[in-house]
Amino acid sequence: MTVKLIKTKKEYQQAMERLEMLFDAKKGTEEGDELEILSILIEKYENEHFPIDLPDPIEAIKFRMEQLGYNQGDLAKVVGLKSRASEILNKKRKLSLDMIRELHKKLHIPTDVLIQPY
Repeated sequence: MTVKLIKTKKEYQQAMERLEMLFDAKKGTEEGDELEILSILIEKYENEHFPIDLPDPIEAIKFRMEQLGYNQGDLAKVVGLKSRASEILNKKRKLSLDMIRELHKKLHIPTDVLIQPY
């Protein structure tokens, strides 16, 4: 087992090919250990070279509402008023700190998503 840091696109491709070969390796075996280490190195490379931005806060709220089957009235119960919910969904009102806390608490949206500018 020769494992090293992935620094180039070519090394990344080679690591992906090796990962595919090891994919069904059993835990606790030498190949299983190599698979685990290789997946960590690939994840590190991908995080550095292919970062994924956080979603727009309002789109995240809309998505979570859809997942929960919520409508604007349900959101109003979280943020205070139906008109406020409408203004938020239409990006006419910024989220306050209290709203962010409530949205996080009741809709389980990460605060780092909600605090972004939009």
